[in-house]
Amino acid sequence: MTENHQPAGDSIVDAQGLHAWYGSSHVLHGIALAIARGQTVGLLGRNGMGKSTLIRTLLGHVTQRSGRITLFGQDMSRAKPHAVARLGVAYVPEGRGVFPNLSVRENLVMAARPGRQGQQDWSYARVLDTFPRLQERISHLGAQLSGGEQQMLSIGRALMTHPELIILDEATEGLAPLIVAEIWRVIGDIRRSGIATLIVDRDYRRVLARADQALVLQKGQVVLAGSADEVAGSAALAGYLGV
Repeated sequence: MTENHQPAGDSIVDAQGLHAWYGSSHVLHGIALAIARGQTVGLLGRNGMGKSTLIRTLLGHVTQRSGRITLFGQDMSRAKPHAVARLGVAYVPEGRGVFPNLSVRENLVMAARPGRQGQQDWSYARVLDTFPRLQERISHLGAQLSGGEQQMLSIGRALMTHPELIILDEATEGLAPLIVAEIWRVIGDIRRSGIATLIVDRDYRRVLARADQALVLQKGQVVLAGSADEVAGSAALAGYLGV
């Protein structure tokens, strides 16, 4: 993935030589990442290896950064998060980020907007059809939902922006097995709908089973990259993931 670039017209993300710092702590060391339209990419690595920092760097949240970030053919190396979002990149953060004092309906509707090509495939009705639990709790406040329901709401809200890329950071973390299965089902639906996806999740087997490409980070560097099948078959994978 770091060498097999897609044609420019097919590219959503093309990042080269990414470095990032928190204060004096140098976290990312020259990372390259490419994501094409409709592609699912798995981002793997043990805790503290730079996965969330890479996501936050792509989104513009990490201000101490260098390198080149091109999104949809535009240089976004120094862009602010709101500019990245407007281009068609949606983010489902690890902490879910639902508005606790808004109802489920309000959380969804406040995010709704057409996609950058004018697409409106993920309507309010489709999101509720995808997440029946949200329909049942439509008037509940965000703070009244379970962790799994909040995660569904966070994903549903992201889909209502009609993104061309959705970034999922630990979408199944801490959830009950039945809810985890539901989240993975929806991730499959998202992939089949043609939305590109960048997935971070501790269940690397499930990630690799659904991804087209994957990369593994260790201490802020890419140590393994290629097709999901190549990464899954690498003898080095278990050592990098500590399994």
